[in-house]
Amino acid sequence: MIISDIGKLAKYPRAVFRFVFIIANNIYCIPTYVVWMVLLLPLRQCHPRLYYRIEGILFHWLLAIVSMWSYTAGYDIVELGDNITPCKNKRTLVLANHQSTADVPLMMAAFNAKSQILPNVMWIMDRLFKYTNFGIVSLIHQDFFIASGKANREKSIDLLKQHLIESYIPRDRKWMVLFPEGGFLRKRREISQRYARHNNLPILKNVTLPRVGALRAIMDVFDGDSNRCGNNNSGIKAYVNGDITNSNSKETNQDTLCSNLSSESNCNKYLEYVLDVTIAYPNGEPLDLPNIIHGLRDECQTYFYYRLYQYSEIPKENESLTKWLYDRFVEKETLLENFYRTKSFTGVASMCGPTVVHQDMIRFVIINLFFITSTYFHLQMFYTFIDYYQFYAHSAV
Repeated sequence: MIISDIGKLAKYPRAVFRFVFIIANNIYCIPTYVVWMVLLLPLRQCHPRLYYRIEGILFHWLLAIVSMWSYTAGYDIVELGDNITPCKNKRTLVLANHQSTADVPLMMAAFNAKSQILPNVMWIMDRLFKYTNFGIVSLIHQDFFIASGKANREKSIDLLKQHLIESYIPRDRKWMVLFPEGGFLRKRREISQRYARHNNLPILKNVTLPRVGALRAIMDVFDGDSNRCGNNNSGIKAYVNGDITNSNSKETNQDTLCSNLSSESNCNKYLEYVLDVTIAYPNGEPLDLPNIIHGLRDECQTYFYYRLYQYSEIPKENESLTKWLYDRFVEKETLLENFYRTKSFTGVASMCGPTVVHQDMIRFVIINLFFITSTYFHLQMFYTFIDYYQFYAHSAV
């Protein structure tokens, strides 16, 4: 009893240390990333592919820092389901249920342990994220901020199409992550159930009915099978030359972009896979970002169940696509109901796992040292600039 009480009390000093350490991470990592990207801007003019490759590496290292937070708190991830190796370096749309602010950091941790995913991922997130401390990073990386609310829905969909054409495709990103529910489970469950009752749809309690608009927009842009390289790219051309092209996108070289998309050397411009991820927290009690920061909640395992689909399997017609997406979330409902009852994914098909995701602590140390050293270097540059400025100012006087 006494030992247990001491263990509980020891969590609080550790929580304070974690909080200070994570604040320090944000102070010496995010500004350093931004400064490097500003210093390398001339490279973007002469060799944009190399610039964004470097940016992708630094972006990956930032997300690795976030992965370290949950891993060192003892919040492990267990993966099972389909083998996702075939899609690791392919154009892949990731669909996931959304329960809390911990979903994204845990996905970062899961993907961090796999090569070549995080440098080339585009996150589709609520525009409020733009105003967080990490927002500047997402802006530079060219993630997409979607505006929630019925009034903004149509405009957001058009902007998403435009962003895919002007940022995702030219930057040769591979994965994009979408949460089709459009918000956290606790916020949308009541609205979703009310909508389901009025429209004779399944009433779900562990997930909500997904919104199809963003998925439809993505498919409209790519518009076709993944293996039709060199064919007529009518869907993409329509959006490059059509309604969504406005005064803000006139810098896009439409002829060059369409030519690049249709060339045989750019076969990977099309979506090839859709990865459906079911996130299951123990006892249906999601972690959240404060938990990950202070680590006061007991160590636990969060399960990621994967279903991998060829893009060619996904129906293109509106009604069929809606049914397909609804069916995925009905499946998630069944999976999660069973998981909360049995505390495991028993009786489900699993080609791989369950496997605990392991992180490389030595790599975490090296990445932290890189950002600390870079911060010192940038500060020295700043102080040198100030000294030269003051010297010439005094000389002029």
